Amino acid sequence: MSLVPHLPALQVVVPLLAAPLTVLLRRRSVAFAVALAASWVALAIALLLWLRVADGGTISYAIGNWPPPWGIEYRVDRLSAFVLVLISGIAAAVLPYSRASIEAEVPSQQHYLFYTMFVLCLAGLLGITITGDAFNIFVFLEISSLSTYVLIALGRDRRALVASYQYLIMGTIGATFIVIGIGLLYLMTGTLNLADMAHRLADVEGTRPVLAALAFLTVGISLKLALFPLHQWLPNAYTYAPSAVSAFLAATATKVAVYVLLRFCFTVFGQAQVFSKLPMSEMMLLLALSGMFVASTVAIFQTDLKRLFAYSSVAQIGYIILGLSFGSVTGLTATVVHLFNHAVTKGAIFMLLGMAAYTMGGVSLARVQGMGRHMPLTAFGLVVCGLSLIGVPGTAGFVSKWYLVLAALEKGQWWLVMLILLSSLLAVVYVWRFVEAAYFREPRKDLVTAPALPWSMRVPAMLLVAATVYFGLDTSFTVESAARAAELLIGGRP
Repeated sequence: MSLVPHLPALQVVVPLLAAPLTVLLRRRSVAFAVALAASWVALAIALLLWLRVADGGTISYAIGNWPPPWGIEYRVDRLSAFVLVLISGIAAAVLPYSRASIEAEVPSQQHYLFYTMFVLCLAGLLGITITGDAFNIFVFLEISSLSTYVLIALGRDRRALVASYQYLIMGTIGATFIVIGIGLLYLMTGTLNLADMAHRLADVEGTRPVLAALAFLTVGISLKLALFPLHQWLPNAYTYAPSAVSAFLAATATKVAVYVLLRFCFTVFGQAQVFSKLPMSEMMLLLALSGMFVASTVAIFQTDLKRLFAYSSVAQIGYIILGLSFGSVTGLTATVVHLFNHAVTKGAIFMLLGMAAYTMGGVSLARVQGMGRHMPLTAFGLVVCGLSLIGVPGTAGFVSKWYLVLAALEKGQWWLVMLILLSSLLAVVYVWRFVEAAYFREPRKDLVTAPALPWSMRVPAMLLVAATVYFGLDTSFTVESAARAAELLIGGRP
């Protein structure tokens, strides 16, 4: 029997089955091998699904052969296929890196638990992206969130427990808002299938329960994607989690939340209801700009590089939401492209910071003094990724900001173009703080006895740095996929 028709189910089942296996086997090396195999198989499946969607259009997979909307449907279109490739690709890069990384950061008796939670989180994120059922989104969201809380708590700093607890509280509030919104939509439509829900909402458009559902979902999802000012959980979570966890979460968790927001706003509610009849565009624009400027300003004054780049993530989420606020094909193209490009860039940054911590004993500005001489390749990689955050031509970040500028010009908003450029100058300041410490200060004398950096950490990190440059030069995959996904979203309800 061919497995090709069942690829949508296998996308979630493979990492989901790997989680209990790692617990049963327990041995560190075996658990690592199982988790690594699951992530690479997930990447292969995601690429196959992307190719099938590119050739034949949207894939609908009925779980248990129960036709939708009666049964649960897995639905893969251009947007979800693109995000599936991103999630599984980041996981496939982070897992090889994590083996040496967690040796230094996580007690050996907890290593199998790390791999279990990692593949469980991966299964949840993939499930959120591929499911066509509203309640399943909530279920997979909880799977990924619960495993994330554990992954953050594994950090060696005791403040990791506080960060995990803080994220748990805010994440639970967000999940509660989301399930209330889904419940209201079910009350008004009698279905949980997203495509069927979109059709039925046309008959009850504009009613109070539907507007309340939109409000609950927007706030709940905004908590999950750390939209300013609902970002309070993110800086501590990224700062005190193990380096491999910070890299994985920064590149995937908030990006999947953005995907969910896009899915509900455009596929379920429809662009007309969200942007034409409500002040959603103005609200999103205000919050995006606030995040871009406030978070970038706060980042400038940080002395810990993980916290600095955590606040940078809040600012970059502002750019992603800014594209959404335009409600146009160009704006959504910028959102989807930046969702991908920022994931690759920030994943590389946190992996490189993990390498710096491994060798230099920490990532404070005082600890990385002279890093340019002692770890030239790692320091250069951080500079390249910093240039991408700024939006320098030749990097992935430039492509994203170029489309944001185009979207603003389409609307005739020259003032917004100036604000995008001005916020990029703030990124120059906080990236320069690292450059100054790494290249213009004398190396610490105690670095002579620093441990050698394993190749299992170097190769995945440098691959993501190379991807940051590659996707800035060749946009055939990212921009084309994003543009077609944007056209699908603007097309409205299926």
